[in-house]
Amino acid sequence: MAPYTALVPVEIKLHALDNARSPWHRNPMENDMHSFTPDPTRTTDLRRALGQFGTGVALITAQTDEGPLGMTANSFSSVSLDPPLVLWSAARTSKRHDAFASAAAFCIHVLSAEQVDVAMHFAAQGHDFSPYPVDSGPNGAPTLHGCLATFHCDTYAVHRAGDHSIILGQITAAATQPEERDGLLFKRGGFGRFMPNPDADQ
Repeated sequence: MAPYTALVPVEIKLHALDNARSPWHRNPMENDMHSFTPDPTRTTDLRRALGQFGTGVALITAQTDEGPLGMTANSFSSVSLDPPLVLWSAARTSKRHDAFASAAAFCIHVLSAEQVDVAMHFAAQGHDFSPYPVDSGPNGAPTLHGCLATFHCDTYAVHRAGDHSIILGQITAAATQPEERDGLLFKRGGFGRFMPNPDADQ
């Protein structure tokens, strides 16, 4: 048997923190931020707070019973590498919700900074693809040209979450642009592009 190691008691001295000087012990609500409790009367405040988080912009397309359909979304996110899963969410009040929620497959397009027109076009409506070159993807979803990346997905699961549905997809095919280009960003209700900070470590 391996010999036991004797445990020697150690005296630990704790030093009191000066709460008045330490920022970690201040009331987190005692600052210049505007605090509120989300409820149906504060949706504008909640939208404003959520708008502080900048996101990329994606176009979601699917071949549905109503024909080819598109929708602009900024809720796209990666979920898992094994299996390769992504998600996006659709408002249940949208007229396009049911078609996307019941689609067997879809394609997610990551839009470039030059594709503001695409984002605005499919934010307003979903059936008119005529202004843009479109191919049929491997899962049948309409696939636009010129995007930074495309992810062709089989619908993995759909979960109701409040006034939205979370749509999970398993990636079956993906493609990216060969050269680096700026992506389209959305923050505080407006579109923009990423500007690298030259002072930040790369």
